[in-house]
Amino acid sequence: MWASGNSSSHPVSFILLGIPGLEAAHFWIAFPFCVMYVVAVTGNITILHVIRTDHTLHQPMYFFLAMLALTDLVLSSSTQPKMLAILWFHTREIEYHACLTQVFFIHAFSSVESGVLMAMALDRYVAICFPLRHSSILTTSVVIKLGAAVMMRGLLWVSPFCFMISRMPFCPNKVIPQSYCEHMAVLKLVCADTSVNHAYGLFVAFSVVGFDIIVIGISYVMILRAVLQLPSGEARLKAFGTCGSHICVILALYVPALFTFLTHRFGHQVPRVVHIMFANVYLLVPPMLNPIIYGVRTKQIRDRVVRGFCSNEP
Repeated sequence: MWASGNSSSHPVSFILLGIPGLEAAHFWIAFPFCVMYVVAVTGNITILHVIRTDHTLHQPMYFFLAMLALTDLVLSSSTQPKMLAILWFHTREIEYHACLTQVFFIHAFSSVESGVLMAMALDRYVAICFPLRHSSILTTSVVIKLGAAVMMRGLLWVSPFCFMISRMPFCPNKVIPQSYCEHMAVLKLVCADTSVNHAYGLFVAFSVVGFDIIVIGISYVMILRAVLQLPSGEARLKAFGTCGSHICVILALYVPALFTFLTHRFGHQVPRVVHIMFANVYLLVPPMLNPIIYGVRTKQIRDRVVRGFCSNEP
């Protein structure tokens, strides 16, 4: 069934196949995905609650961590409930506008997450290279403006994706061979010239992720120089420990994200099941790992969570 607009026609819905090639195992694959989603939601809500209730954590590093936790909640919740419904209950149909909404949230908040990681790298740079001026440079006002800029960038850069797709005609094929609606996957169903869409997608990818990676890289080169100049070995270890959790989070996001991006455009020889599994990992593993990494490696949060559990014991 098809709907018509002023300048385009589109299907009423699309069909998501889940993980093609592993249909027989869908029911069992859903269990680890469900566990990871529960851990992601529980962990990120815990991080947000701890930062909100503990006034000693109202500092730039923890404000950025709260932004990261909120972004992870949106990213995981925009895809995982529908994915579990596909794997467990075979509810593969997704309404057209719901699909475009999913495209928007996935790409907008992936951009926001990348921007938050960049902001956290800048925070670590200021904290280690200018420790006495940290609070005067990264004031609450600066943190709010930086967070708002990261959010607006994600929303404004990604909005044209959905607008351009909504104005284009679709082919009769309405099957998306993966677990969620993603820009490139939906674009392959369009019966028109999509060169502008592809070009804009590359522009967004390089202007957002490319810029963020450059800033993160420069920040950590400066941090490394400053740390190696510290006279005390103990101080150097403490500084490296402070940055270690952030580096783990960066790798957990960018490695599967870059793999997914490159295989969509150039990896035609990569088996489809490998690509789809990495696409799922990209949206689920970072939201699950981030609260675990920061909860374990950040003493203030770890101690606050332990105190909370101990106070609830009879």
